[in-house]
Amino acid sequence: MSELLAPEPEHRVLEIGTGSGYQAAILARLCAHVDTVERIPALARRARSLFRKLGIRNVRVHESDGTVGLPGRPPYPRIVVTAGSPAIPDALVAQLAEGGRMVVPVADGRGGERLHVVEKLNGVAVARESVSCAFVPLIGREGYAGP
Repeated sequence: MSELLAPEPEHRVLEIGTGSGYQAAILARLCAHVDTVERIPALARRARSLFRKLGIRNVRVHESDGTVGLPGRPPYPRIVVTAGSPAIPDALVAQLAEGGRMVVPVADGRGGERLHVVEKLNGVAVARESVSCAFVPLIGREGYAGP
């Protein structure tokens, strides 16, 4: 996913689904700043603790519904979603910078998922499929219903 995202050293990245923090830690080495969103408080706390222990200072963990991203912030040149979504979330497309790139696993309608690379060109999200994949479900307002 990091390779498909193609982060540059000056980029700010929005990651949806912090989980263990592994992906955010990788991205922290590749770009200027990572905002990562986790809906499960225990996972967010654990990731924060890990980043402190490792001395990773360019990652900020947010506890909220990742399907809506981080409204009110400047658009992100890169967004990565680490959970399968029923569709490409409109809220995340709105937060993607012009010329930006998002990598997101999306349901294929046949019970599987495809990893999409989405680029925003002239205000429109253009998706191209990449590979088949399997992820945990993206839960929230613009994702699947949760427990």
